[in-house]
Amino acid sequence: MTQTIDWNLIRRILLGGYVVVFLLSAKYNGIPLDRLAVLAWMFAAFAVATVGKKKHEVWLMMRDWFTLFTIYMLYDYSRGIADQLGMPVNYTWAHNIDKFLFFGHDPNAVLQHRYYDPTTVHWYDILGSLIYMTHFALPVIPLTWLRLRDRNEWLRYVRRFYATLGSAVVIFVLFPAAPPWMAARDGRLSGVQPNKLTGRGWSELGLRVVTRTLDRGQAVLNSVAAMPSLHAGCALLVTLWFTRNSPKWVRWVAMIFPASMVVTLVYFGEHFVVDTIAGFGIVILAWKLCDKWEAKHPPHDPSTHGAFDPAGNTEHELHVPHLHHEHSEHHGHESVDAAHTDRHEDGDNSVSSKPV
Repeated sequence: MTQTIDWNLIRRILLGGYVVVFLLSAKYNGIPLDRLAVLAWMFAAFAVATVGKKKHEVWLMMRDWFTLFTIYMLYDYSRGIADQLGMPVNYTWAHNIDKFLFFGHDPNAVLQHRYYDPTTVHWYDILGSLIYMTHFALPVIPLTWLRLRDRNEWLRYVRRFYATLGSAVVIFVLFPAAPPWMAARDGRLSGVQPNKLTGRGWSELGLRVVTRTLDRGQAVLNSVAAMPSLHAGCALLVTLWFTRNSPKWVRWVAMIFPASMVVTLVYFGEHFVVDTIAGFGIVILAWKLCDKWEAKHPPHDPSTHGAFDPAGNTEHELHVPHLHHEHSEHHGHESVDAAHTDRHEDGDNSVSSKPV
């Protein structure tokens, strides 16, 4: 009697091992900030999810990973493009707008004068460091997890992420702008600390590996990409994404997160207020444009087939879930029955087909 390989179980074990290795690496080496390291971890997750899959499914997964690779590389090389074009770094434009918006007051200087204590790390310094660090994890999680679970939802998220990042890169190239702490360091701004404060909370918690991670990250990140603020923009993006199907009051309460990110960035001298407003603006614009595009282009072509989950189920002819709630509920029991009748042995244990 021939024993069939349980690829579902193998993938579950491999993904579990992947998570353990990642957590251990983060503990001793810090969260990866270098783009190549981030992409390498993503590649490993994608590769594990394709173990035992058919060749066309593996190819589709790798093609999707290359899409992420392209997005990140364009973002990282924006500084070099700006330098080659000879674009000067702007130090005063955003600061002047802030003073206009706040009736002559400088929000960065006001917050630091009121709350910053060079001799003591307060609870809000620790909270601020935690909030700041979420930028390097929360936007990336859907890029990996959604691709393993549901490719159509992954495509919807990637479109918004790519549109946000792409529009930001264009602005970074055409309008390189210094953050407040850099402007203070270079003598262009007074009343603001001339150094980065984002790692203060981690040092107080004894997690110096995180501080070293942030310091290491500065060497590979674009330091004059202050306008617009992707920290603020991505905070709004993930909030809108994770609450998109939630009640209205939940969505409003969730706005506390991007609002807290704004306060954190201004207090630490990482961004001017107008930078964060611009960050919100590009996310809202990207979201609206993607909504309109998806309404005219439902996911019906073959390239959208093949959503993967860690259990190894491959779903074909998926449609955007939020557009079909009522339809899915109406045919819920029929879908289950159809999945059982359509199941066949191909080394992957199960293949289901959902009604459209």
